[in-house]
Amino acid sequence: MTLSLRQIPWGPDMTRSRVSLAALVVAALLACLTGCDREEPVAGPERDPETPPAPAVSRAGLDEPGWPSFRGGPTQTGAAASPLPESPKLLWTYEAGASVVSTCAIVDGSVYVGTDDGSLLAIDLLSGQKRWSYETGSSVQASPAVAGGRVFVGDTGGVFHAVSASAGERIWTFETGDQIISSANPSGDVVLVGSYDGNLYCFDAATGDLRWQFRTDAQVHCSPCLADGEAAIAGCDGMLRLIDVGSGEQTGSLDLRGNLSASPAFLEGRFYLGTFAGAMLAVDHVSMQAAWRSLVGQGVVFYAAAAVAGDRVVFADQGGAVRCLSRSDGEPVWEFTARGGVDSSPVIAGDRVFFGSDDGTLYGLSLRDGAEQFRFDAGAGISASPAVGQGRLVIGSQDGAIYCFGPPGGVSGGGGGR
Repeated sequence: MTLSLRQIPWGPDMTRSRVSLAALVVAALLACLTGCDREEPVAGPERDPETPPAPAVSRAGLDEPGWPSFRGGPTQTGAAASPLPESPKLLWTYEAGASVVSTCAIVDGSVYVGTDDGSLLAIDLLSGQKRWSYETGSSVQASPAVAGGRVFVGDTGGVFHAVSASAGERIWTFETGDQIISSANPSGDVVLVGSYDGNLYCFDAATGDLRWQFRTDAQVHCSPCLADGEAAIAGCDGMLRLIDVGSGEQTGSLDLRGNLSASPAFLEGRFYLGTFAGAMLAVDHVSMQAAWRSLVGQGVVFYAAAAVAGDRVVFADQGGAVRCLSRSDGEPVWEFTARGGVDSSPVIAGDRVFFGSDDGTLYGLSLRDGAEQFRFDAGAGISASPAVGQGRLVIGSQDGAIYCFGPPGGVSGGGGGR
């Protein structure tokens, strides 16, 4: 376990100044005991006694793929292309100062994430130091998407922002009619995002010009999933819809018999998603009919998006159950129960699946049998989803801490886990 200053219970009888004073007293006593007649040491390079030596920073994994958007890419499978070490180590902790429910993006050695106080942050992936901060004016719960040197994100004030990825400066903004919880999804020269005003929007990524908007029958909470030139959205009207990215016209739909907030995932001709009515589904892209449907029962709510890779699909519900099903037929493979609810969308990284929980834990399970292989106790609920890129896992918590895990040899600080 690694102990950081944020975990030490500083009280009225124990302050940092008193600890420093105690250290000086001990040093003075040692000097008296060893005497003053010893040979003077040869002077070495001067160093500020308050500045510790710079830690060695591992650059392992920086040539691996990043995590540019919510769920890792346009098809939103939640499957990482970058491997993680067998035993990820806590490399650094960044204190954002406000709750973090936004999922991070990881691109070119930078972490991009939104906070509840309206900040969009860029953090250095290696050191955990802030590069810049952009103020949106409203809480940011959506996850940033990075493409073409721009960071795209919406806020709860209904404003959609395009920001310079290198400098943190505004490029353009667009005001929708209601809050934006949906995470953006870039596609070529356009970027798509949903709003609680009931619309799916398509913007020119460079200029912010509105290409088109598609009106649904309710709020669009989910992030649009891109599949073969179409955007799939599922929302509070209980419909899964396909919208042509070029024209903005609907090309297909399916009544899911239950509202949704989870974003669809797409792999090899099928969409995977869970509903508020306790259903887990695979939907054929061509026929827009359910290939299979697994019912858990009323009262079970799927808020998190599914993760899909190989022959497995993983769902997590607000009751704390994490279920792995066969991707081909929906048959159960294993089930794991967390100590709290799970709104954090699972991420598959190699042969493991990672997710956070309201119980304040980041879990890592075997994808094969669901056995627990990793646990980190953050001390506060985790609603954000993991981002896995460039050999590292980054995730925020509800108390404002952002944690980075990766290969040994990185910057050590904060937290504790095993």
